[in-house]
Amino acid sequence: MEWGEWETPVPGRSQVLVKVEATALNRADILQRKGLYPPPAGASPILGLEMAGKVAELGEGVTKWKAGDAVFGLLPGGGYAEYVVIHEDMALPIPSNLNTQQAAALPEVFLTAFQALNWLAGLKAGETVLIHAGASGVGTAAIQLARAMGAIPYVTASAAKHALCLSLGAEMAIDYKKESFQGRVLAATQGHGVNVIIDFIAAPYFQQNITSLATDGRLVLLATLGGSKVPEFDLRLLLSKRLSLMGSTLRSRSIDYQIGLTQAWASFALPLLQDGTLRPVIDRVFDWKDAAEAHAYMESNQSQGKIVLEVGA
Repeated sequence: MEWGEWETPVPGRSQVLVKVEATALNRADILQRKGLYPPPAGASPILGLEMAGKVAELGEGVTKWKAGDAVFGLLPGGGYAEYVVIHEDMALPIPSNLNTQQAAALPEVFLTAFQALNWLAGLKAGETVLIHAGASGVGTAAIQLARAMGAIPYVTASAAKHALCLSLGAEMAIDYKKESFQGRVLAATQGHGVNVIIDFIAAPYFQQNITSLATDGRLVLLATLGGSKVPEFDLRLLLSKRLSLMGSTLRSRSIDYQIGLTQAWASFALPLLQDGTLRPVIDRVFDWKDAAEAHAYMESNQSQGKIVLEVGA
């Protein structure tokens, strides 16, 4: 990564220009930095999938915002810059009890988790859900959302991260380094398995995931951090248990889809953020000039929750 100058974006119709005060890291940033995850067509080539800041300028037709309003939101790119443009319906008001750094830690992980749990898996109150990488940004969001939806979350995480997961509402934390999560899940559910699994690891977990699912269970795959090729698998297990397997990304979705998801999440989550039921989980805050150091820290897998960059400090 290197510092450079870039033209200040101009807000188009229904867009607002935002002066960025904070952004946050995501695994996608690391992949993009390595040339493995190019931005969607038309998106800023600058890293950064979320931001919080103040509205600086209004595009034609904007009616929801005025200059100076404090907003946060999901981006297709550009969050590491001083200014970004965002559709007025993708921008959300920062809850009065949160600061800018906290708001910047919300959009990518909470929208990803909400999409997976609600829109894709259709998680219902009383159901059980296994969340892999429970102490990650998406994991910490998913634990809280599952609880708020009336479900029972279990997680996998290294032992040092169990306390955080349990404090957020996880019913059980499994040390994936030392034990089979399949065995713990089946024991906890009297052999039935969980109703939903949210997974980022993929190939190494696939067989255990299928075994850990209950009849009519749903597996949502959001990344392939552990590998993408499963060498051998008996497809009859999918039939006998009537399982549903779903894969999804959010960045490549249409703007209409992202607006719909943002508004649905906002209706559900903003009141819960305001009253403290949901909260952003921040591990460390770096100055944006130290973005390379922040990336190295994320790649070390030490973090619990989000890593935030304070922009323009």
